[in-house]
Amino acid sequence: MCGIFGVIRRGRLEDGGNAPGGAPIRELVRRLAEHTKHRGPDGEGFYEQPQVAMGMRRLAIIDLHGGWQPLYNEDQSVALVANGEVYNFVELRKGLEARGHRFRTGSDCETIAHLYEEHGDDFVHHLRGMFACAIWDTKRKRLVIARDRMGEKPLYIAETPDGVIFSSELRPLVASGAVDREFDPAAVVDFFHYGFVPDPFTPIRGVRKLPAGSMLVIETEPWTVRERRYWSIHESPPITGDPVKMIREELERIIEITVRSDVPVGVCLSAGVDSSAVAALASARYKETLNAVSVGFSGGARQDESHDAEAIAKHLKIPFHRVEVTDQDAGNSFAEVAIARDQPFVDLAGISLHHLMRRCRELGLVVMLSGQGGDELFFGYPMHQRAIDANLRKLGGQQGLGAALRYLKPTKPPRSLTLGVRWLQSLGGIRSGLADLRADRIAPANRLRFWDLESGFTDARRHLPGLAGSLIADVARSDSPFRHALRSTEERRIDLEVMGLYIDIYLRENGLAQADRISMWHGVELRNPLVDYRLAEMAMGLRKGHVGPPPRPKQWLRAAIADLVPEWVLHRPKKGFSSPWRAWLNAIGSVNGSKLDGGSLVRAGILTPEAGRHLARSVSPGPVGMPDHMAVLALWLECWARGIGFPGN
Repeated sequence: MCGIFGVIRRGRLEDGGNAPGGAPIRELVRRLAEHTKHRGPDGEGFYEQPQVAMGMRRLAIIDLHGGWQPLYNEDQSVALVANGEVYNFVELRKGLEARGHRFRTGSDCETIAHLYEEHGDDFVHHLRGMFACAIWDTKRKRLVIARDRMGEKPLYIAETPDGVIFSSELRPLVASGAVDREFDPAAVVDFFHYGFVPDPFTPIRGVRKLPAGSMLVIETEPWTVRERRYWSIHESPPITGDPVKMIREELERIIEITVRSDVPVGVCLSAGVDSSAVAALASARYKETLNAVSVGFSGGARQDESHDAEAIAKHLKIPFHRVEVTDQDAGNSFAEVAIARDQPFVDLAGISLHHLMRRCRELGLVVMLSGQGGDELFFGYPMHQRAIDANLRKLGGQQGLGAALRYLKPTKPPRSLTLGVRWLQSLGGIRSGLADLRADRIAPANRLRFWDLESGFTDARRHLPGLAGSLIADVARSDSPFRHALRSTEERRIDLEVMGLYIDIYLRENGLAQADRISMWHGVELRNPLVDYRLAEMAMGLRKGHVGPPPRPKQWLRAAIADLVPEWVLHRPKKGFSSPWRAWLNAIGSVNGSKLDGGSLVRAGILTPEAGRHLARSVSPGPVGMPDHMAVLALWLECWARGIGFPGN
């Protein structure tokens, strides 16, 4: 819906008063607004008091003419700026009005101000939707900052001895001068291992993300800053019952409230189960015409699913739009995508999403629905089972010949020629099995196998120390990247631990994060019904309460929507949101590769000069085999760094 930002400091903010770090407060807040304009192209609003100043940029979705922020309770003792959508605002408003609350606007977010007045910090437990918000309580002289349970909407925090600065995005904090432009070495090393920076860290020293499902409360008299987690997927209680019936009913409920909008709504449609389910349910409940938009690729690329998506749209009787992305489009838009995503990501899907969202805005589709989250909630990825097997193997005993043999079983050859080369180099998986055996024997018992099973992680472990410049050299040789997969308790089941990790880290910090930033870059709000927190709790709870053999990947979800989509959708092989990566990387390397030679990463001490020259030459793949993964990572980071203001070559 918009972007928010603000400052609170220990001293009073009289006219001419300064923010943390010394910048004039009103000037800083307006600079934050200027650099957040893409998230809210429709206007802005500000709130200023002696100790706090905050503002927002608005993308108008609900109550287009009246829903301007800040929003208040009846006597304006509670002031609110918020980003996102409260999907259950109609039901909340009825209950609040019955208890005597009076509303000034039709905005969904105004319910937050009244809920805080009614319930205090427990207001978050009544919200169903995606949100990040800041509430100034004038009577108690306190600021409450909160983020939604699943982390769909972002919030960055910079805490200094003088106060706290917050923002919906990282780049405005740096571009406005609110924080120093300085790399965080551990976060940079994380990026080279994961392809993104896991929560709560950021690549900028001194800035962190407020974790999903968390609240930051700042009391000014006396000054205290307290952070607490108010929700976690791991705490979902066990559920018994008919999974198919329960999931279908919950899907019906969430879609009904997710399509509420005063602007046109569309759906991002691939040919997969998840987006097809969302499209089918939404087309039956949205009172206007639901438009479907899909990405296609030039040259008949095998990754192109747009024709199957068009067949689904025809089955549902909804208009269909296709946007084609060429190899040259990928090369030319690479640097802009790196900036638009606000933090560095290696996922090439961001390029497709970038062109998709641009087309949606051109079509006047300001709200788009997505099928993101179905794979993470219902075990749709092969990596889920791979991680479960690896952890069970590790916990099953690390001594003796029998334990060793469990690691040395050969694996089946992959269908991909490129991955087949790696399979042969690994002697059918035996070489990597030996590496796993050695790693598990020296690893702490509470370290879960997770992202370290991915080839990109192992590439970074092997190659980054030899490429690292002085800034990250020590961290590159440490076990720092493993800190994201430590078990907090021995009682949890491995499958539930793995499910939680993929939700907390991969879904939130890769999928949801880049989807939010890219859609908002184009002034489009992307809604993800399948990551509704109640559906997430149900998926976890059903898994906890299930007795017998584990369900097949996405078995319950497929059965729940079997009557809504053509049968071939339910049984087609999974492709994911993939792209013609080899051709794209050739184009990307041709346009951007030289930036690595003496660029921002070399100047900052992330890469040595020799590494910069080497990676600049090897960013594109050869005719056979994988591209240099470290070069691709470095190029994304290089273009992001330039976009955030680090000097290049």
